[in-house]
Amino acid sequence: MITKKETVAMLLAGGQGSRLHLLTERIAKPAVPFGGKYRIIDFPLSNCVNSGIDTVGVLTQYQPLALNEYIGNGQPWDLDRTYGGVTTLPPYQAQKRADWYKGTANAIYQNMRFIDKYDPDYVVILSGDHIYKMDYAEMLEAHKKNEADCTIAVFDVPLAEASRFGIMATDAEMRITEFAEKPKEPKSTKASMGVYIFSKDKLFKYLEADEADENSAKDFGKNIIPAMLNAGERLYAFEFEGYWKDVGTIDSLWESNMDLLGDRPALNLKDREWRIHSRNDALPPHYVGQGAVINNSIITEGCEIYGTVINSVLSAGVVVERGAVVRDSVILGNVVLRADSTVDYSVIDADTVVGKGASVGKEIALSKGITLVGGGLTVPEGVSVPDGVLCDDNMLKELSANKGVM
Repeated sequence: MITKKETVAMLLAGGQGSRLHLLTERIAKPAVPFGGKYRIIDFPLSNCVNSGIDTVGVLTQYQPLALNEYIGNGQPWDLDRTYGGVTTLPPYQAQKRADWYKGTANAIYQNMRFIDKYDPDYVVILSGDHIYKMDYAEMLEAHKKNEADCTIAVFDVPLAEASRFGIMATDAEMRITEFAEKPKEPKSTKASMGVYIFSKDKLFKYLEADEADENSAKDFGKNIIPAMLNAGERLYAFEFEGYWKDVGTIDSLWESNMDLLGDRPALNLKDREWRIHSRNDALPPHYVGQGAVINNSIITEGCEIYGTVINSVLSAGVVVERGAVVRDSVILGNVVLRADSTVDYSVIDADTVVGKGASVGKEIALSKGITLVGGGLTVPEGVSVPDGVLCDDNMLKELSANKGVM
């Protein structure tokens, strides 16, 4: 006899993440490395298992190979279950046609049979591109208590930033009275986190109606939520007060990595009560050479440090040679910083080499923003990469020809 699941989670992980530029040319945004040894998708997956949700569908689409390999059978997150566990759900060919996911709502619509297989009472819809630690069980209890049809997690944002989000107005009982997607003049600072809990029957009803509407954008924020609100359904907000960051840009990805540093980090990944799980190859311990300097930084297994690392996050296998200096930067896996090179206020993608005496970014300030250097490149010896640029192979050729003067 198949056991009914009370709750199934659906994790939307098919986004391209175009604002992360070079970092997402080869991988989907949720697969982007974070914090030295994690990937962005580790956070919602860990939140699920820590919240007691053991059945998760991961909806993939853009550049899914690395993400599919990373998730595997779900063992690192305790999601390798005989019944339930984690399942990757790419678009597939149906009887009549094959369709890419047209929007967040259509992606869930195409996988209603997967949900129905477990006959859940509740469906949790999650985004795969946010950094946060959240107990979905608390939100589910609020959903039940309110006898809600849909509950939306909200995060209080500054009024000046509210127009970037879906914004909700609520009454004294936290019932949603108005919803506006990226309003020019927001009436509230309660921003949607892209975390929804639906009662399954209501979800299916509105997904089917939305799919039949040829003019719909097939999106939860633009279509499903407004339709439910207009129909008088019971929609409630659930306030979340912990750390939450949408790492949709290079600057926000860099900022969130910096939030891991210090004696009292804004995001604590050392919390044994709420572990963030990840899939990592077995690597030797990091090595710190004689004369090396490390200050307020995260150094992952397999790194070799002979130079100076300050206020930075280094992923596995990074080598910082003698005389090299890294400040206020995020360095992804297997990057080599040759002797006397400098890296400041930058994100450097995996497998890149910064040549001897070369420089990336500026030490002074963030006047032009974070510098991003793409993966698998070589910054030639003595070349200077300016601050605030997106540096690919073509730029390096130009910089090399002009010795870094642009």
